[in-house]
Amino acid sequence: MTATLTPAPPTARRSRALMYGPAFVAAIAYVDPGNFATNFAAGSRFGHLLLWVIIAGNVMALLVQMLSAKLGLATGHDLPQMCRRRFPRPVVLGLWAQAELVAIATDLAEVIGGAVALHLLFGLPLPVGGLVTGAAAFLLLGLETRGYRRFEVAIAGLLFVIIAGFVLDTALAGLDLPAIAGGAVPRFSGSESVLLATGILGATVMPHVIYLHSSLTGAHTRGLGGSAGHAGVPKERRSLVHSVRRDVMVGLGLAGVANAAMLVIAARLFHPSGRPADTIDDVHTGIAATLGQGAALAFAVALLASGFASSSVGTYAGQVIMSGFLGRSLPLTVRRGITLLPSMAILCLGVDATRALVWSQVVLSFGIPFALVPLILLTRDRTVMGPLANRPLTTAAASVVAALVIGLNLYLVGQVLTG
Repeated sequence: MTATLTPAPPTARRSRALMYGPAFVAAIAYVDPGNFATNFAAGSRFGHLLLWVIIAGNVMALLVQMLSAKLGLATGHDLPQMCRRRFPRPVVLGLWAQAELVAIATDLAEVIGGAVALHLLFGLPLPVGGLVTGAAAFLLLGLETRGYRRFEVAIAGLLFVIIAGFVLDTALAGLDLPAIAGGAVPRFSGSESVLLATGILGATVMPHVIYLHSSLTGAHTRGLGGSAGHAGVPKERRSLVHSVRRDVMVGLGLAGVANAAMLVIAARLFHPSGRPADTIDDVHTGIAATLGQGAALAFAVALLASGFASSSVGTYAGQVIMSGFLGRSLPLTVRRGITLLPSMAILCLGVDATRALVWSQVVLSFGIPFALVPLILLTRDRTVMGPLANRPLTTAAASVVAALVIGLNLYLVGQVLTG
């Protein structure tokens, strides 16, 4: 006798399917141009030494983004909105101010990265490339106004372009498995390696996307019943936890592979020569010289996809930050223009683009605790999360992540002050 499986109701199947997508938007922030700069700089200067930072950062990101996604799933609201509801007004204003600085640093990396890619591909002057990147981000965001699913599909497509580029270049560069295994052992080599490690961490656990992910999952679940509270989380939401977890694992897992590939390629091509690739131009030129023009084209196209996609995601996150913390928002064109100004100033002044990218990621690393600590406090609270509140072990693990980030940042400050 053959057992007959009863299919899930169409509405339940559709709800689970809709939960796939937010993590792919979040994953773009983990492969933005800042990642290119920090990962290639780390690999070219220190070989495989800092591979463990990418691995650890990706594990941290999985935990953090799962908490953010779960907050949106349980409440139907995003992290900034929940901060405004639960914390005193002065705290909320302070969190908003630092989050806006984080958004500026984020946009700095993304616009510069897109401008550099357009220069490599078409020879456009960097200021012109910056304007094109800003316009492309605005067009991508236009998809969101016609439904968040279209925006998510477009961003996921650009993510796969990035991954395909690095899969090709890694296959051409080859793998040094013993060196990769050695790079998985935690250690540093001087203050410069600590600076790059902090930049890698800032480029991996991105604070602005901690805010954004909760908004994306909240948008997906707003038709599934009321928010959490003393009455608990609606059954429909609880049943989607596994779908959210799989979405996070796949989306961020792909981003982690891309980040590791960047460092491995740099370690293979540039570190043995003793000539670090200090700029993205150096990386592009070195790839072309060692792997051929096809590999260099794949790198430049991946960088362009990263710049376009991450700039739109960053602007989207900025809208979530302002509307959530303050209960008001700017028109998208105004928001895009304001966040574009610092990037255009750097491009017009001729500041070293790659160095600006690395330091932007260091700034992002300092913003992580201000997003992560409120997230931990909220997701452990049963009056907020109902049955989806963190288990004690989850809260402890997230607290360790926050402590590590804060400790690494303090160590970096000490190194800078003492020379």
